[in-house]
Formats: sequence, structure tokens, C-alpha cells
Amino acid sequence: MTRSQSQIVADVTLDESAGAEGRRYVFSGNWRHETAEEMAAKLKKLGRPSGGRYEFDFSGVTAMDTAGAWIIRRFMNGIGGEAGADVHFASGGQRYVELVQALPAKLRSPERDTVKPPLFQWLFAPLGEVVVSIWTDTVAAMFILGSAVRGAQLKLGRHAGVSPAAIVHQIDRMGVMAVPIITLMSFLIGAIIAQQGAFQLRSFGAEIFVVDLVGILQLREIGVLLTAIMIAGRSGSAITAEIGSMKMREEVDALKVMGLSPVGVLVFPRLVALTIALPLLTIIANFAALAGAALVAWSYSGITFATFLSRLQEAVDFSSVAAGMIKAPFMALIIGVVAAVEGLKVGGSAESLGRRVTSSVVKSIFVVILVDGLFAMFYAAIDF
Repeated sequence: MTRSQSQIVADVTLDESAGAEGRRYVFSGNWRHETAEEMAAKLKKLGRPSGGRYEFDFSGVTAMDTAGAWIIRRFMNGIGGEAGADVHFASGGQRYVELVQALPAKLRSPERDTVKPPLFQWLFAPLGEVVVSIWTDTVAAMFILGSAVRGAQLKLGRHAGVSPAAIVHQIDRMGVMAVPIITLMSFLIGAIIAQQGAFQLRSFGAEIFVVDLVGILQLREIGVLLTAIMIAGRSGSAITAEIGSMKMREEVDALKVMGLSPVGVLVFPRLVALTIALPLLTIIANFAALAGAALVAWSYSGITFATFLSRLQEAVDFSSVAAGMIKAPFMALIIGVVAAVEGLKVGGSAESLGRRVTSSVVKSIFVVILVDGLFAMFYAAIDF
């Protein structure tokens, strides 16, 4: 009998003729998603017995989809799983029997299956995950650095050399285009240090020593550190975004298929550019900071430019300049390698790209500050 969409019906009855040792459920009609809610309620009213033999008869079923099969399967799981009943199928409606049997025999219950971990595991599992993540990132960083140092062979197995144009292009993007922001930031930092130093030293009558303070602090620590932090936020994030976008569009895999080394094509030019640009930007940052400090010392403390330069020559020696410049190439490599590692870890979603870019900047800044502290302890140990 053909019925319209609104007239589709389904039914289930309990055949009492099965006797006291078992029950027989007779299903009929169209067990589809339109009747699923009504049939679930009716099966619930029939109740779940306390064991025995139970038979399901699908001979009267005219149609069944996955929603209807799920309702029946869930009822069967409740009978067989909780009451330990023996469930069988009557002859007839074999294709519907196969559909119901194809569904999982055990349904996961999140509330029932969730087991509270032991206190020790709850406390130390996050720490272990962090340690494993650090080890994985370190291995990936060493692989990228080793591949770059190996020669950055653009053709696997061939000596194809490095494209100077790619390196010059990256130097222009990471170095030349960063000069304005680095100059402005360093100028303001030098001016702030000079003003605060003069304000504090004024009460001791030692304002002239603000030149020593700015010169040593800027050349040894602040200049290279703040420049590296700015480059990590500006260029490091760009490297991660570029490589991550290529990874999402499978361009990295395409390079491998073409026989090209992704490290040689994508990472090596950026590492070389950062290693060249960061020391040069540090020099510019030092000059800008000293200029800002000289201007503030003249306007705030009355220290003339000639006096400032004379005192600066007495306070600063070659070791002060070298101490800061030696750090620059190491920090450049750290920024480039961390950015490349995070870029190659990008998945196939925009969310993954954003997460990796954020992680790249945070990790780069953290490692740069950590390395700066290690250099400070090393310089103190060798009295440099």
C-alpha cells in the first residue's frame, strides 16, 4: 500500500505466545527517520526484560534506513548487554537483519567508559607530553639545520648550487624593509633608558654615568635582544605562514615529487638571509639607540653631544661591541629554524596555520631570551 510522506507508519508489538521463557517482538511498517522518535519511545515502553530467549521478526517491515536500524540495535544492546538475554532473528526480512547486524554491538557511553586517571598520571602526563614535544622539535630543528649546512642541494643527489637571487630577495624582505621599524623602536628604547637613568642618577649627582649605562647595556644586551625579538615577530611569523601555506596547498610535496629538497628551496635562502640581515640590523639598532640617548641626555641633563661621545669612548671598548654582535648570527639561526619547523608542522586547516604561526613567534622569543641568558653567563665565566 503506497502512502504519502506524512502517512508513513511503523509499529512493533510483543507476541505473548512465545511463552514465559522468551519474548517475540514483531516489527512492521516503515522504520525510517520520520518515525524514529516515535518508535524509540514505544520500544522504551515495552521495557527491558530480565533475561531469557528473545526473537526479532522483521518479516512485516517494508522499509528501513540507518536511523530505524539504530533504534532497533540500541534496544537489542540494552537487552543483550544488560540482561544477558539470548537474541535471535526470525526468518524473513533478511536484508533488514543484515542492516541491523552491521551496526556495532556495543555502543560507547562516554559517561560510563570515562575512567578517571590516577593522580600521578594526572599530574605528570602533561609534563611528559611537553618533554616529548621538546625532543621532537629539537630533532626536527637539527634535521633542518643539518640539511642546510650539508649544502642545501636544490636537486637531490646533484650539486645545483644556491640561487643568489633568492637570498638577495629574502635579505630585502627581512632586512631592508625592517630598517624603519627597527630604527624607530631602538631610538625610543635608547631615549627611554637615558631618561630613566638620568632621573635616577640625578639624586646622586652622577648624571654623566648615564652614558656608560646606555652604551654598555645597549651594545651588550638590549640592541641584539630587542632586534631579534622584533625579527622573530615580523620575519619569523612570515616564514612560518609562507611555508605553512605551501604545506597546506601540497606545494612542499610537489617539490619532493619533482626531486627538489624543500629545505634547500624554502628554508636555506631564508636562513642565510636572516644570518646576514640580523647582525646588520643590530648595528643600525645600536646607532639609533645611542642617537636617541644622546638627544635625551642633551635635552634632559644638559650633556652635550661632544661630551656624550667622549664619555662613550671611555666607557665602551671592543668587547662590549663584540659581545652583542657574536650573539646575532646564533639568534638568526634560531629564529629561522624554529619558524621552518613550525611551518612544516602545519596541517590542512586554517586553524592549524594560525596555531603554528603563534607557536613559532612564542617559541622563537623564548629560545632567543634563553640563549641570551646563556651567553651572559658564558661571558661572565670567561670575564669577557
